Amino acid sequence: MNLKKLMVLTASFSMAMSITACGSNNNNGGNAAATNAPANNAAATDNAGTNGGNAPATDEIVPEDGASLVIWESKEERAFAEEIAKQFTAQYNVPIKIEEVAPPDQVGKLTQDGPSGLAADVILIPHDNLGKAASASLLLPNDIFVEQTKAENTEASIIGSSYDGELYGYPRAAETYALFYNKSLVKEAPKSFDDVIAFSKTFTDKSKNRYGIMWEVGNMYFNYPFIATTGGYLFGKDGTDKNDIGLNNEGAIKGLTEFAKLKEVLPLKSGDINPDIKRSLFNTGDVAMDITGPWELAGYKEALGDNLGIAPVPTIDGKTAITFSGIKIFAVNAYTQYPNAAKLYARFASGKDAQLTLNKLIGSVPTNNEALQDAQITSDPYVSAFAEQAKNSQPMPSIPEMGNVWSPVNAALPEIWDNNADPKAAMDKAVEQIKDLNNGASAQ
Repeated sequence: MNLKKLMVLTASFSMAMSITACGSNNNNGGNAAATNAPANNAAATDNAGTNGGNAPATDEIVPEDGASLVIWESKEERAFAEEIAKQFTAQYNVPIKIEEVAPPDQVGKLTQDGPSGLAADVILIPHDNLGKAASASLLLPNDIFVEQTKAENTEASIIGSSYDGELYGYPRAAETYALFYNKSLVKEAPKSFDDVIAFSKTFTDKSKNRYGIMWEVGNMYFNYPFIATTGGYLFGKDGTDKNDIGLNNEGAIKGLTEFAKLKEVLPLKSGDINPDIKRSLFNTGDVAMDITGPWELAGYKEALGDNLGIAPVPTIDGKTAITFSGIKIFAVNAYTQYPNAAKLYARFASGKDAQLTLNKLIGSVPTNNEALQDAQITSDPYVSAFAEQAKNSQPMPSIPEMGNVWSPVNAALPEIWDNNADPKAAMDKAVEQIKDLNNGASAQ
């Protein structure tokens, strides 16, 4: 069934199966350990293997003299970045500066700032951005640690970290999203979006800023279930055919019609919903359900405790919801002054121990096979819930043209939601814009 089945089998199932095989599964990760900076080559590289994730020792690389690094990280995962930076500096005597840049924005920023020397040495990106960056020669391949990286991580994460047959990324986390719910308000997770509407009619009160469900209704990433579940798709077979766009076919329009029905119980403009607002309302019990990813897990567990539940995304038109899935990967800026130090950091921050630390601090799900088998992961019911959703997730295409999809669709969704635009007309326009970009303008 185009991208849906084929890519689920080749990548998402690899991600899900590797976790469920150990008793758990799915989405995000990163950690490491530390000692004082070694003075000699053998000590430095031996510790790189151990602390970066039980990798074989290597004597091929040490930081350059006087090296210092800038790392781009997400705001949500800053705590992890600070911990890893501290450990890495203690290990290698390389100072780290952390700058907050949203992962989806990093390749665009690297395109502008890389050649001028203003970009980070190590970036963190969703795997669907890799094709654009690699094809523009913005990244250094993962060459020194290629064999260890491939041996230690899931097949899905290696696919996501590669472009045109070459490994560029250092995978650290697998991601999809699911339904978070407050058990004190929602006794049983809704099975369908019809159930969501029925509950929300009893709970939503706009005058009290209280809503049964909230999610980013203007963001294609979170709304892909309303496209793919009923038969829409992106870029044909294996997500590689830029000319085969199924975002406006009959199935996609059927799902987006269901999407529009939810406005009745979430009577807000798309621009009035953002992660900070949604997070605050969910934490205080003014939003009963939230569709989001594992990056919110640690904060939501702290706020709700045992009242936090996670379940698969509800069914759409009677069909099991298909979500987007992705791999978060570190990559090294091709313009870095310190390629050795940058590669060491990317390795250090993506190994087994690092991924377990990311899970502990943030709630992410590892890609490292040994981390996935660790009791910290296998005994976690929340990770298991993401595993269940991962079985029905679809990896985002990584071809450069994927960069042309976001803006047109993220303009069409608010037209449908805010202005009652006809879904077919809105998506026809979006597809035409994507095709124009694919055939002329570069990815946005």
